[in-house]
Amino acid sequence: MTKKNFKWSNLYLLLVFVVLYAPIMYLIFYSFNEGGTMTSFTGFTWDNYAAVFEDTRLMGIVLDTFLVALLASLLATVIGTFGAIGIYYVKKRNTRNTLLSMNNILLVSPDVIIGASFLILFTFIGFRLGFTSVLLSHVAFSIPIVVLMVLPKLQEMNPTMLKAAQDLGATNLQVLTKIVLPAITPGILAGYFMAFTYSLDDFAVTFFVTGNGFSTLAVEIYSRARQGVSLEINALSTLMFLFALILVIGYYFIQQYNMSKKHKQNGKKNTKAVTLL
Repeated sequence: MTKKNFKWSNLYLLLVFVVLYAPIMYLIFYSFNEGGTMTSFTGFTWDNYAAVFEDTRLMGIVLDTFLVALLASLLATVIGTFGAIGIYYVKKRNTRNTLLSMNNILLVSPDVIIGASFLILFTFIGFRLGFTSVLLSHVAFSIPIVVLMVLPKLQEMNPTMLKAAQDLGATNLQVLTKIVLPAITPGILAGYFMAFTYSLDDFAVTFFVTGNGFSTLAVEIYSRARQGVSLEINALSTLMFLFALILVIGYYFIQQYNMSKKHKQNGKKNTKAVTLL
């Protein structure tokens, strides 16, 4: 019975992955089409990819998109990390739960509502829409993601280490830099990568707060897709997919490195304990 259920679960997972990845594979396949359409494959060519790199406007938008994503994820990681630490050390449970609820509300709120809210805010205060408005918006919706990634690592931390360090005369800054931050580094890295990917592919919020003369890849691809099918979009989307895949693989190896490093440290501690005994 268990074996039968296990086979059905594998079939279900396979079906899910086929539904998710089949459209992406279809898009990648036709990015090499010489015919210029997505109806019939007439021949293999690299011209669509060459057209992407020859489009100077598109390359400028790519650089702007990555600049916004890098800056937004960096700022959100710093603010979100210290925000998570602040929430963790709130003594009153009701206050802590309230702060967590406010953080989670931003995670589940529709992007359209967030984007419209930022548009109303920037219009009300007379803030010019463009690079800065997009950056601030991306930082704002990325902070709750970082908080969500860092908090579990704080909860896994051994509180006796903090008390021992304080008893030995360590200052709050030393406790933060020598104990807390190293312990939650995996969560900080996870928050940074999540914030980066969310910022990179965001469309709804960016669509509301971007101004004339500035655009991101998501908005640009949407605008070009409305004008008609272009295999240049396929080529660009393929490159973005490969970049996201490289990020995921890189994050996986970072996690494996941190885990192996942690196991080695635990092994050394156990060896010392055995030696002392």
